[in-house]
Amino acid sequence: MALHHAAQETTSRAFVSQNRLVLAIALSATILVAELVGGLVANSLALLSDAGHVFTDLVALSLSLFSVRQATRPANARMTFGYHRVGILVALVNAVLIAVLAVVILWEAYQRLREPQEVQSLLMLSVAAVGLAANLVVVFWLRVQARHNLNVRSAFLHAGGDALASVGVITGGLIIYFTDWFWLDPVVSIAIAFIILAAAWGVAREAAAIVLEASPRHLDVDELVNTIREQPGVHDVHDLHVWSLSSQLHALSCHVQVDDSLLSQRGTLLGRLRHLLQERYNICHTTIQLECPGCENHSLYCEIGSRPADGDQQRGR
Repeated sequence: MALHHAAQETTSRAFVSQNRLVLAIALSATILVAELVGGLVANSLALLSDAGHVFTDLVALSLSLFSVRQATRPANARMTFGYHRVGILVALVNAVLIAVLAVVILWEAYQRLREPQEVQSLLMLSVAAVGLAANLVVVFWLRVQARHNLNVRSAFLHAGGDALASVGVITGGLIIYFTDWFWLDPVVSIAIAFIILAAAWGVAREAAAIVLEASPRHLDVDELVNTIREQPGVHDVHDLHVWSLSSQLHALSCHVQVDDSLLSQRGTLLGRLRHLLQERYNICHTTIQLECPGCENHSLYCEIGSRPADGDQQRGR
C-alpha cells in the first residue's frame, strides 16, 4: 500500500514535470539555433561549444520527458515494479553522450590553441547573453522537480552548467573585445568541456548506484538497524537489504527476530515497523519477515557474499 501511495505521488509530480520539461525543450531548441548560427558567423568555438552544451541539454530534456512519461505507466504481470527504472537507464545513456561531446570539444579546443583564429567578440557576447537569460529561465522552471527526480535533476544540472558556460563565454567575449586575445576562445571552450564532464560524472554515479542496488545515499544503514533493534519486542535484525527502485522510491527487505507472540500482536509490530521506516527513512516498500529467536549464525546485514565458502563447508561437516 505504501508503494502504491508513493507511486501515486510520483505520478502527480510527473505530470507537473512533463509540462515544465516541454517548455524547457522549446526554449532550449531556440537557444541551440541561435548559438549555432551565432557561433558560425562569429567564428567562436566557445559559442559553438556552448551550443553543443545546449544540444546535450536538449537531449537530456527530451530523454527526461520520455522517462517521466514511462514512469507513469502502471505495473503489470511482467513489470511488477512498473517502469520507474527506465529513467535510470536513460540517465546513464545521457551521461555517456555528454562525455563524448566534451571530448570532442576538448580536441577542437586543442587545435585552436595551436592556431588561434579571429573571433567576432561583440556577436559572441550578444548571443551568449541571450543564452544565459534563457538557461536561467529553464533552471527556475525545473528547480522544484529536480529534488524528486533523477532525470529532471539531470536536465536541471545541464541547464545550470550551461548558464555557467554562458557566463564564461560572456567573460571571454568581453576580454577578447578589449584585448584581441583570441586564444581565450578555446580556453573558455576547455572550461565548458570540464563543466560538461563534471555534470556527466555526477549523473552517471547516482544512476549506477541505483542500477547496482546500493543503499540510498541519504540513508545510514547502521542507524536504521539500531532503530529497528530498539523497538519493543524486537531481538535482532539480519538479511537486511535496502535499495532504490528510482531516485525517489526506496525499498527494504529483512528478517526480524521477535518475541514469541500471537499473530495479531505480530501484525501490530509489523505495522509499527513499516510506519517507522516510511516516516523516518522514506522507505515506501518494505518486506519484513518476522521470526522467533533461534536463527543463529546470521550476519548483521546480508549473507550474500559475506561468508567465505570454507565456512559453509565446515558447517557441512
